[in-house]
Amino acid sequence: MNKPFSLILTFLLVAVTLVAFRPRPEAVKEEAKIKWLTIEEAFALNQKNPKKIFIDVYTDWCGWCKVMDRETFSNPSVADYINKNYYAVKLNAEQKEDIVLGKDKFVYVAQGNRGYHQLAAALLQNQLSYPTVVFMNEKFQAIQPVPGFMKPPVFHQIITFIGGDHYKSEPFEQFKTTTYTKKYSVKL
Repeated sequence: MNKPFSLILTFLLVAVTLVAFRPRPEAVKEEAKIKWLTIEEAFALNQKNPKKIFIDVYTDWCGWCKVMDRETFSNPSVADYINKNYYAVKLNAEQKEDIVLGKDKFVYVAQGNRGYHQLAAALLQNQLSYPTVVFMNEKFQAIQPVPGFMKPPVFHQIITFIGGDHYKSEPFEQFKTTTYTKKYSVKL
């Protein structure tokens, strides 16, 4: 076979393959996205329009944090509920930039090769464990830090328990078996 003919044949084969196996528009599903804010943005928005705050405290090296992003936070039911009921914040527990919230200033504390941010330590009650999500009320007061990776069904129960103020009137175990099953029937 001559060289120009084999190049043309190869090009046509690649072109046909690309066209044949491209995804159909209806098959391409848009990934659910949480509208992430900085803590400063959430603080400012909360001053004008009070809402609960959800804070994902993570580090760049945390493997389970990445799994939580990929599996839990991208779940459409989880993302939708968080976007409707919370200001969602991502906070790198090892970020070096200062954070000012009102009159309070939080800084990075160097410690060996790594360090931690004072705000992360305060939110996690000095129990630096990642991932941890922290729930705050409309007055910017901590409700509860919840450590560890959670799959979407469990996480959805937690965000609805706190987001719907059920934590004020019933224990979580009771909520899961009664209120949640009646009020929040979603596919996860």
